[in-house]
This record gives sequence, structure tokens and C-alpha cells, in this order.
Amino acid sequence: QVQLVESGGGLVQAGGSLRLSCAASGSINTFNTMGWYRQAPGQQREFVARITSNRFTVYADSVKGRFTISRDNAKKMVYLQMNSLKPEDTAVYYCNANLRQVGFLRYMDSWGKGTLVTVSS
Repeated sequence: QVQLVESGGGLVQAGGSLRLSCAASGSINTFNTMGWYRQAPGQQREFVARITSNRFTVYADSVKGRFTISRDNAKKMVYLQMNSLKPEDTAVYYCNANLRQVGFLRYMDSWGKGTLVTVSS
């Protein structure tokens, strides 16, 4: 069974920084795209950033220039460095990975349970 566990969330003042981490575990053969999404209170989950297996990155316009996504395939980790945080960045941040489990042919999407980021003004 595959598990994604996020960490690094917390309370930070506007203008501050946080680094989120996501650790994958289980019988994983290969990773495809990995990414971060977020859901603010009362809103739908939205895309934040993603990184492909060859490290091509895409960002939501709202975080471009402030957030940086990276990955370490050997450690089965994906990171989100968040700088110049704003109160509107407050949300639960979810890790997502498109991966193939050992013994399976198809890729599947897996999600973590999220980590809360609160940015105070």
C-alpha cells in the first residue's frame, strides 16, 4: 500500500517562509508527475505546483515567483519551498503523486492527508 505523508506546515507571519515535505512509502516502482494542491476553508481544492519526472515544473499564477517545487527520487520525496507568504496562502496543502506500484502496469494518483499552513497578517 502506498502512503504519502506531508510535513512542514504551521503558523507563519506574512512575508515569511515555510518548506513543505512529502514522503512517499510503500511498494512503489516509479514516480511520474508529483505535485502540490491546496484547499482553503470553504473553497475547492486548487492546483499549486507540479514537477515531472524530468523536473519540468509548472506553477499556479498565484504562487509563481514565490514557491519552488523540487523532488528527490532516491528519497521518494517532493518539496515545496514557500517564500513571501501571504494570508491568502492559508490552506491545507496536499501532496499528490502519479506513480506505479510494484506488480502493477498502470500509473495511479495517490494523495496525502494534508498539512495546514496558516499565514497571519
